[in-house]
Amino acid sequence: MLFSIAIYVLYDGYEFMRRVRALPQGKNIPALALTAFAYSEDQEEALRAGFGAYISKPVDPLQLLATLTQLVQR
Repeated sequence: MLFSIAIYVLYDGYEFMRRVRALPQGKNIPALALTAFAYSEDQEEALRAGFGAYISKPVDPLQLLATLTQLVQR
């Protein structure tokens, strides 16, 4: 799952991922947070919310590919 952390009407990407992880079938879904939020606190929040990896924009295509490969191989 590739998800852009943004502010939505119902809930943001962090809350979305918490809800996905709370589902029985949501525990093993590879998930990457893709965001413009680039502070270390943002990365920590994404990982605490249940994302398996974090990349801030602008995205380096090779980093994106490498990170996605690592996520699906876990």
